[in-house]
Amino acid sequence: MKKSWLLCALMISILLVAGCSSKGNEEASASEDGKKIDFPTKAATLIVPYSAGGGTDAVGRAIASAAEKHLGESIGVVNKTGGGGAVGMTEGANAKPDGYTMTMLTVELTMLPHLGLTPTNHENFKPIAQFNFDPSSVVVPVDAPYQTIEELIEFAKANPGKVRIGNGGTGSAGHLSAVTMGEAVGVEFSHIPFEGGAPAVTALLGGHVEAVVVQPPEVLQQVLGGKLKILGIMSKERLDVLPDVPTFMEIGYDFGEIGVWRGVAVPKETPDDVTAVLTEAFMKAAEEPDFIEFMENNGLGLVVNNSEDFKQLMADSHELYGELIPRLDLES
Repeated sequence: MKKSWLLCALMISILLVAGCSSKGNEEASASEDGKKIDFPTKAATLIVPYSAGGGTDAVGRAIASAAEKHLGESIGVVNKTGGGGAVGMTEGANAKPDGYTMTMLTVELTMLPHLGLTPTNHENFKPIAQFNFDPSSVVVPVDAPYQTIEELIEFAKANPGKVRIGNGGTGSAGHLSAVTMGEAVGVEFSHIPFEGGAPAVTALLGGHVEAVVVQPPEVLQQVLGGKLKILGIMSKERLDVLPDVPTFMEIGYDFGEIGVWRGVAVPKETPDDVTAVLTEAFMKAAEEPDFIEFMENNGLGLVVNNSEDFKQLMADSHELYGELIPRLDLES
């Protein structure tokens, strides 16, 4: 009887130990899983590599605001200007890869390296998501002596060197678009760089340049207010928000579709589980009614792609401009 009792006691002890061991393993597993998703625990920062008031700044602030509630922490937007976007994007690429510093990337990231303006390229980043594409457009004052693209070209040919076209910086989409346009129509314009689209538009309104090449959302309010006029857009189809503005293709200048895509990324060494949390939050943010309404009301093209599709877009864009820029002899 005593042996039986001791045997039972021993069996109970073994089961208790096994149970405790099993429970401990479950807790360890939960703890390990917890570490993988223990992000974020503090406020994050989104670097916008262009000045406040431009299209990139507008998209950046809108998507950051929409993503905050899905991320559970605030996202502060910081403008880091210079070098046609190179300064801000380089700082973003070199930030601590912990997910707390994100960067608003633009198509210029795939142009600047080919211009010799920065060694930073798309491979220095791990993409989160894309949110926008807008075609380039040629904009002039509403009282300019030319009211169509054809008239602007005729004026430029008759007045060599007098048409100054402002852009968002050397190597920017606006700069490259203007050079491409000039090559296509046989006119050499004077290209004036600014630290973003907003300063270029301000210069146009002040009479310091004759035209600017920017994206439609950057001038939409001035166009609707009767101060500026868009002569043409570099896309395959007209924009719903500007149905009366022709595309270059339909008026006989088929040099392709050129514009700006925008999205969010983090440094390439950022852990995959952290980027997964960010991607989920930002993809949900892109579905927020307030964000969609903001994009529509401001004429911003809402094009949403996940991290993998955004990665492919950047690679394709890098290859495209790697072929185009040397042909246009734009290297510094």
